[in-house]
Amino acid sequence: MVYDQRILSWKGLEQASILTLNGRIKVPIRIGNYQKARMDRIRGQADLLLRKGVFYLAVVVEASEPTPYDPVGVLGVDLGIVNLAVDSDGTTYKGEGVDRIMGKCEKLKAKLQRRGTKSAKRHLKRLVGREKRYRKNINHCISKHLVVKAKGTRRMIALEDLKGIRAETTVRKAQRRRHSSWGFGQLRGFIEYKAALAGVPVVVVNPRGTSHTCPTCGCVDKRNRPNRDSFKCVSCGYVGSADYVAAQVIAARGLVNGPIVSGDFLSHFGLPQGQAPSFKEG
Repeated sequence: MVYDQRILSWKGLEQASILTLNGRIKVPIRIGNYQKARMDRIRGQADLLLRKGVFYLAVVVEASEPTPYDPVGVLGVDLGIVNLAVDSDGTTYKGEGVDRIMGKCEKLKAKLQRRGTKSAKRHLKRLVGREKRYRKNINHCISKHLVVKAKGTRRMIALEDLKGIRAETTVRKAQRRRHSSWGFGQLRGFIEYKAALAGVPVVVVNPRGTSHTCPTCGCVDKRNRPNRDSFKCVSCGYVGSADYVAAQVIAARGLVNGPIVSGDFLSHFGLPQGQAPSFKEG
C-alpha cells in the first residue's frame, strides 16, 4: 500500500497517523537509531509492507549528493560470468562459491516443484526469497568495495554498458543458469548509487571488443583471446588474464569518455596530457 503525505503523517518517533476508510488511526511504531537520525529528511511517499505477519513502512528520504571530485585516474570494472567482476587493479571477485550455492538452490527448487505439496510450495517460496537476498547481498558487497577503492584513490569508475547483453552473447551450458539469473543490472545500479553518495564519478563505455583489445598496443583481433581465460596479443605478444585485460581496456575507454584526469595517469599510456589512447583493428 502506497501512502503520500496527505494520507500518512508522523507523530514524533513513536506513532504514525494513517488515514483509513473508518477515519484516522494512530499506529505505534518501532524505529532504529539509523532511521532516527534521518527522520528530518523524509520526503514524499511511504510504502506499507507486510512481511511474515509484520508491517513495515518503507519511507522515501532525501539524501544529499556531494559534488563529484576531479579524478586523477580511472578504475575499470569488467563484469562477467565466471568472475563476477574484475577491476583494472587486478582484483578479482570470483563466482565459484556463489555458483556452488546457487546450484544447490536450483536442485532443491526442482525437487520441491516435483513434490508439489502445500508444504513444498511454502518451502519453495522461502527458498526463492533467500536466493534473491543472497544475490543482492553479494552485489552490495562488490559495489561497496569498488566505490571505497575508487574514492580512496580519487579515481572515477568506468563500467560497460551491458544493456541487452544476454540476447547478444552465448555461454557454455554449465554457465547458462548464472548468465540468465545473475543481476548485472542490479550490480551496476548499486555501484552507481553508492558512487553518487560518495561523490565518485562514474562513466559508462561501449563494451564492444573489450575482450579482444590489447591494452598495450591497441590491436583489436578475435585471435587475441584463444580461450575464455587467457589473452595473448597477436601483434605485440602481450599476455595476461582475459578479464583483467578487459578491465584495463574499459579503464582506457573511460579515460576517453570521462572527465579530464591528471597527466600522471595519461603517462601510463605514454601519452601527453589531453591525449587519449586510440585502438586499431588487427
